[in-house]
Amino acid sequence: MQERIRRARRKAGLSQAALAELVKVQRSAVSNWESATQVLPTMQNLVAIARTCRVSIEWLGTGRGGMALDPEAQADIPAADAELVDAHEERELLAAYRNLPRRSQHLVMELTQALQAGRRKTKSA
Repeated sequence: MQERIRRARRKAGLSQAALAELVKVQRSAVSNWESATQVLPTMQNLVAIARTCRVSIEWLGTGRGGMALDPEAQADIPAADAELVDAHEERELLAAYRNLPRRSQHLVMELTQALQAGRRKTKSA
């Protein structure tokens, strides 16, 4: 991730100090994120870096997909609710969901919510 942060910052034409100012952190934080240390940005800061540098959050966080930001795929991701997916099946499900038309995505969400509601009723019975 360190190298991707550096590449994104340079692509945006920003110094470490400029990126730090835009993301509202100290310059040393940006330096740490780009160095070989194990210091990583919080999800909130990762989202801010992606937005500021206009790169894909998925690419920045995981290295998957393209670096360039797809304007149609950009969404406001609440940092508190975001998480990186490690399970292979979850990644496949997420990729399939993202490739569905918007109406089909809504149907999948409705089905998921109905299944969860049914499961809660079964557990409480």
